[in-house]
Amino acid sequence: MGKRVILVTGTPCVGKTSVARSLTSKIDALYVNLTELAVRENLTLGRDEKRGSIIIDEAHMKRKLEEIIKNCDKNSVVVDCHYAASIVSTKLVTHVFVLRRDPVELRKLMEQRGFSNRKLWENLASEILDVCLVEALNFHDEEKVCELNVTGKSVEEVVEEILSVIEGRKKCLIGIVDWLGKLEKENLLDEYLKF
Repeated sequence: MGKRVILVTGTPCVGKTSVARSLTSKIDALYVNLTELAVRENLTLGRDEKRGSIIIDEAHMKRKLEEIIKNCDKNSVVVDCHYAASIVSTKLVTHVFVLRRDPVELRKLMEQRGFSNRKLWENLASEILDVCLVEALNFHDEEKVCELNVTGKSVEEVVEEILSVIEGRKKCLIGIVDWLGKLEKENLLDEYLKF
């Protein structure tokens, strides 16, 4: 059996890094945060000043990540990043966990982390419009993609859900949230979908 490569993805502030780090320690895996890797290994093409983020050199990132996975002495690798689904080769990936968070709760978390203006609204729109889920489904087989609603849950609860799927105790599900419909029903759509 090859290595188990698990992606933890989702919109910023859904809890990816906390969940991925906790999962890593539970299954004795190698942890890879793609943004940290890009900076450390100079896998960038510059900076997007408008969004305040780095521009990843995807081709070099893919090669470096494949090398890391191939040479890793652990049986599992956990990859953490909102763009992980588009970077990690589908032939290597065993599971893609897309973390989802109610936009009302997510907005509060983003504001606490200093998100504002364009960055706040773009990322909220990304969550409301299922961008990370759609990207995961565009790059990976549907049976590998698991959508998890993490709203109101602790890191431990989310990690337990992931372990249940990995161990075959729970089925992978997609299409479990409809933030667009929820916000529309609550008359909040115009307030949350600005970009």
